[in-house]
Amino acid sequence: SYLCCVNLPRKAQHPAFKAKRFCKAHAKAIRKVILGLLCIAYVCYFAAACWLNFQRALALVVMTALVVFFTCWSLFQKHCGAKVLQLLTPCRKYFFCRLLCVVLLGGLITWLVLDTGRNPKQLISLAGLCFLVLVLFACSKHHGAVSWRAVVWGLGLEFLLGLFILRTTPGIQAFQWLGDQVQVFLSYTTAGSSFVFGNTLIEEIFAFQALPIIVFFSCVMSILYYLGIMQWIILKISWVLQVSMGTTATETLSVAGNIFVGQTESPLLIRPYLADMTNSEIHAVMTGGFSTIAGSVMGAYISFGIDAALLIAASVMAAPCALAMSKLVYPEVEESKFKGKENIRLSCGEERNILEAAGNGAAASVGLVANIAANLIAFLAVLEFINAALRWFGEMVDIEGLSFQVICSYVLMPVAFLMGADWADSPLVAELLGIKIFLNEFVAYQQLATYKKNRLAGLEEWDGNRKQWISVRSESITTFALCGFANFSSIGIMLGGLTSMVPQRKSDLASVVLRALFTGICVSMLNACLAGRSLLAAVQPQGKAKSQERALKGSVLEENGTLSFTGAWAGVEESVPCLIQCCGHYNHTTCAG
Repeated sequence: SYLCCVNLPRKAQHPAFKAKRFCKAHAKAIRKVILGLLCIAYVCYFAAACWLNFQRALALVVMTALVVFFTCWSLFQKHCGAKVLQLLTPCRKYFFCRLLCVVLLGGLITWLVLDTGRNPKQLISLAGLCFLVLVLFACSKHHGAVSWRAVVWGLGLEFLLGLFILRTTPGIQAFQWLGDQVQVFLSYTTAGSSFVFGNTLIEEIFAFQALPIIVFFSCVMSILYYLGIMQWIILKISWVLQVSMGTTATETLSVAGNIFVGQTESPLLIRPYLADMTNSEIHAVMTGGFSTIAGSVMGAYISFGIDAALLIAASVMAAPCALAMSKLVYPEVEESKFKGKENIRLSCGEERNILEAAGNGAAASVGLVANIAANLIAFLAVLEFINAALRWFGEMVDIEGLSFQVICSYVLMPVAFLMGADWADSPLVAELLGIKIFLNEFVAYQQLATYKKNRLAGLEEWDGNRKQWISVRSESITTFALCGFANFSSIGIMLGGLTSMVPQRKSDLASVVLRALFTGICVSMLNACLAGRSLLAAVQPQGKAKSQERALKGSVLEENGTLSFTGAWAGVEESVPCLIQCCGHYNHTTCAG
């Protein structure tokens, strides 16, 4: 003990011990200094990047602007949020709230009348939207308890998002840019999959081309969760939905999480609260899972050739719509324990470092990849068996070509037309809807990608009595309609995931799952109706160009290897000689005389 007492002052005089004690005493000041230096360094880097090439630094500008905006918003909410809400409380309760609703509703109706007057075809999609909302209201469990605030605000937010994304130039450019960045990001998967499987396999075989993207995306999402970035984004989105729609924090967080993760992963965010949630809140959680798709499988659909911007838009727009329609079909009649509660803690992973998070994310995706591969094998085989059986039964009564797709094309064709698809394209869109509902959306998206590739390859629109592709507008509407996990095979996944978290609520989960599935199916269709309502003006120029292109193709003649034009295009080769060169690149189905 004497030696310890003698050595203690010597240890205290050691420089390393002094530095450690100084750092502990001034930890906050040191942290602020380091943070300040890093901010100064980043500002210098940001200024240099913008000055050298602003176009090249556009992605950096967007990310920086988003971080600055949300940081300022968080600081404002922390220091001034309570005071602002206290000042606005009388306005929210009385005259101002009602006046604002009347003004917004009047402005919306006026805009709809003026806009639809220019494009009467949009009335079809608008009628489809109203029809689906009425059907959901007719199926409501408690008609008198419907919270119309949640319904109106949810549809309003979805409508505003749709207008911004599909009709405004900044929205179109922003989501197109975002889709391009996602495609570039997913292309990095090739570095890993080509090393493991080789270039030949990843170029020719579907399993080695699309499924590794799910592994990569799952790994990245796990890292983002470990860093807390995903929780931060989900909290911001859920706050907007909760404040505007008046829903509880738990159900809103789960639905907001469904934008990024799947139907069983999102409830993990609110796992500690599931046992005490009401049936209406559980129904909202299930509806959110059925109405959206996970980011990992979204990457696989993008690899098929599906438009990335439209997929992202469909997933974002589905969140408020799912919450609104859930409260329309299963209104709240119980007293929620989470009403008015704002501080809900999001569950985080148990990883100790970023490498463990990356490894766990990649390992967790193996089960998902195997499940997708097994489902594709099983469902495609079952579909072929069903079609063979239907053909056999049809031939007994002289009905040729009877199949599951043909039945769906007749049964769901009115729904496809009401969503806004062209009448000629409605049978194919209805087929894809049937495949999505009764099998899964993975198979449906794969078939949609085939139609898109046929169109881009320049194939004839009709091959006998069979259409080989659908219009750009119908493709876009179908992309929205298929964006969701709402199919019968997902019932087992949903019940299995939630029952493992709260086994004591098994009977409650089973009692609401079918209603949530039906609501999820209708949410995807509502999204498609809104897309059809907003897409017309954007797609019309393409349709006009397409008709001009077909007229040009029909005017091409070939004599002794020389191309010439007839009809309205006669003599155009003299003024625009490049057309001759362009037509040389088309195949025989496009430029045959």
